[in-house]
Amino acid sequence: MRCSEVRAIVTGAAQGIGRCLAIELARAGAVVAAGDVQGDALGDLPTAAAGFSGRIVPLALDVANEASVRTFLTRATEEIGTPNLLVNNAGILRDGLLVGRDADGLVRKLPTAQWRAVLDTNLTGAFLMARECAAAMLVAGERSGLIVNVSSLTASGNPGQSNYAAAKAGLDADTRTWALELAPYGIRVVGIAPGLIETAMLGMLGPERRDELERQIPLGRVGSPEDIWEGLRFAIACEYLTGRVIAIDGGATFA
Repeated sequence: MRCSEVRAIVTGAAQGIGRCLAIELARAGAVVAAGDVQGDALGDLPTAAAGFSGRIVPLALDVANEASVRTFLTRATEEIGTPNLLVNNAGILRDGLLVGRDADGLVRKLPTAQWRAVLDTNLTGAFLMARECAAAMLVAGERSGLIVNVSSLTASGNPGQSNYAAAKAGLDADTRTWALELAPYGIRVVGIAPGLIETAMLGMLGPERRDELERQIPLGRVGSPEDIWEGLRFAIACEYLTGRVIAIDGGATFA
C-alpha cells in the first residue's frame, strides 16, 4: 500500500507519538482522521499539515466509550471515506504498585478504578476501534486494510505498571489473534512496541531515572516519535507483514 492511498484513523493524536504519526502520514500523502479524548488539543493539526499532499481532520474521540467510537467512525468515514488504516495509539497511565508500604508503614493497594481505567482505554478501546474499523472495511469490500496496534516493551512486565503491562500484553496477543482472523479478508494486523521515546510520558520521569534507563539502551539514546513513524511506514509498505509485534527500542529488548 502506498501512503498516498491511505485513509487513516489515528487515535491518541493530540500529542506525542500519535501526533507525529498523524502529521507524517499527511506529509506522505494520506488523509487522516485524528482522534483524541482531548478534542480541543487537536485543533492545530490541520494547520500543521498545511502544504502537505495529504490532510488531517481532527475529531473528538473517547476510545473507551462504545458510543463515542461509533460516532467517531461515522464522522471519519464522511470526511475521509472508509478507512484502510487504523493506528491504535490511544493510551493512559495510572501507575501504582499492586501492594506496598507508604512512608508511614501503611499497606497501600492499587485501586480497582486505576486498574479499570487503563484496561478500558488501552485494551478495550483498541478492541472497540479494531472491531468497528475492521467491520467497516469488510462492508466496503476493502482488500488491503491494515490495523497497527501501538504496544510497549512494558508488555513483558514492569514494577508499578501491572495495569499498563496487562493491557499491552493483551494487545500483543490480540495483534496475533486478529491477524489470523482477518487475513482471509486481506486485512493485516501489526504491532509496534516502542522503547523509551521522547514524549510527555517520558518527561514524567526524573532526570536521574531517565539517565539510568538511557544508559541501558545499546544504541545509547532515547528514541523519537519519528523513529516510530519509520516503523509504521514499513508496516504500510510491506504487504507480506502481519501478526508480528516489532520492537523499536534501540536494542533494549535484547540488552
